[in-house]
Parts: sequence; structure tokens; C-alpha cells
Amino acid sequence: MRMSVRLNLPIEAGSVPAVRRLLRTALSIIRVDVASGDDLEIALTEACANVVKHAGGAEKFEVHLDVDDHRCAIEVRDDGPGFDPGVTDNGSPDESGENGRGLFLIRALSENVRLHSTPRRGSLIHFEKSFA
Repeated sequence: MRMSVRLNLPIEAGSVPAVRRLLRTALSIIRVDVASGDDLEIALTEACANVVKHAGGAEKFEVHLDVDDHRCAIEVRDDGPGFDPGVTDNGSPDESGENGRGLFLIRALSENVRLHSTPRRGSLIHFEKSFA
């Protein structure tokens, strides 16, 4: 079985739990193991929260979920101002800081993480998770 969903969401905090619930429902229909589902929910939450927090000036963002029996691929795209390429390093977040944990968690909980940003044209994060 395969499910593919593309959502256009307003950039507001209420969009984050809504897209997380949709992912949880899709994963339960396909019977993905709980641990993999939990990892994906956290990664998706972080990706969407980053958009809500950092895509100032944008009105909406897009989430694309593509789930089958073997893997889930997720893309989160916005048309905000973009981000500083320096935030995409693979290092650990500063323990004393309040920022930088989102990308770290996404990388730790998923595979094939790709980031792309174009100044004043938006950002894209893509990540995947393979199932046992």
C-alpha cells in the first residue's frame, strides 16, 4: 500500500499538531512500527515548527508525505526568507542555547536529510525513514 498527501497549511502554530495527526493516521493505516512512527512524528514536528518560527513573511507552507510499506519520505517547503547556510552544519546544538535542536533531531531520527534554501524564495527540508 502507498499513500501520498500534499498539504498547504497556514503558517501558524495550530498547523503543526494537525499535520502530525495526519502523519500518525497514515502510518497506522500502513501499520508502521511504533518506534519508527514516533521518530517521524518528532522529525516532522521539528521541521514544521522551524517554518512557523523562522519563515517570517510567508503566509503558508507545504508538507508532502509519501508513505509505503518500506519507507516514508517527507518534504516541508515554505516561501519565506530562507535560512543561513551556517545553521545546516552537522554539529550538536549548543547545550546552553535554546535554538538549533530541530535540525539536530531531524538528522538523528531520519535518513537522507537534505536542506535547500534560496534567499527571499524559501526553504525545503526533505527527510526519509526506512522501516524494518
